Amino acid sequence: MTSLRHRLPRCLAIAATLISFFAFSSASQAQLRDDPDAAPWQEATVKPPASFSTDQLQAIDVSAGTALSYGIDPRTLSVGEDGVVRYVMVARSSSGALNVLYQGVRCQTGEVKTYARWNNNASSWNVNAKEEWHELSFSGFTRPAMLLARAGICEGRTINGNAQKILQTLKHGRPETR
Repeated sequence: MTSLRHRLPRCLAIAATLISFFAFSSASQAQLRDDPDAAPWQEATVKPPASFSTDQLQAIDVSAGTALSYGIDPRTLSVGEDGVVRYVMVARSSSGALNVLYQGVRCQTGEVKTYARWNNNASSWNVNAKEEWHELSFSGFTRPAMLLARAGICEGRTINGNAQKILQTLKHGRPETR
């Protein structure tokens, strides 16, 4: 039987090897994700759409327990050169009150940004130039955008094609879920 005194150096050598392996592995993966030769991502300058319609919204199932119904105006859906899918999201209460947002989803990073909010009283957009990107989540204020991304905007970390393909997926579901 080998004593603890003789096994300790061998265990330490194995631990050091494992630690260096995992450190190298993490560094290698980071280099693959962050290509040093690639230009840094640049977000396009965008303006809210001149108009939107609530007549033919593409419905989004957010939650059975909510008093709000959600949808996007299909005519406002666009895929930007910067890799952001933008759209007008409408939340309607049972009394008919509207909350309208101009948003963008970035599939690559799993984030959403609200560019503007519709002011019903002034019939115009309130733009917040300092708005930040927020991580998509199944809870909180990003839930509708997260469900929209999963329903058809994103395919994992990539955009699900052009605007027409995204709308078809939102309308008919993904082929494997039909």
